Amino acid sequence: MNIEEAREACLSIKGATECFPFGEDTLVFKVMDKMFAYMGLESRDGEHWLNLKCDPEKAVDLRERYEGIRPGYHSNKKYWNTIVIESDVPEKMIEELIQHSVDEVIKKLPKVKQAEYHNS
Repeated sequence: MNIEEAREACLSIKGATECFPFGEDTLVFKVMDKMFAYMGLESRDGEHWLNLKCDPEKAVDLRERYEGIRPGYHSNKKYWNTIVIESDVPEKMIEELIQHSVDEVIKKLPKVKQAEYHNS
């Protein structure tokens, strides 16, 4: 997976939007006006990365399993992981983690908003 494919995977999520609230070099993806992913458009140390929300226990497990999954860069490291896009993390796993991030965001919304998302 490359940076453009990561962007396309994020935008393929139902109701996903993209914006630049942190400046022109950080692309943010949202559902229901809540951020589920963000990525730097410039490489950092030669790497492109994608930050995704994650269940805290799952986050630790993933960091132990993959070199390309690290504590969230510029975010709460308990709830966010940084995924190095071109690393040992399989494309299918990145896609699953994008959906997991959305699920984590949606489940924190009020029940009315959750129903609105699921029924849209």
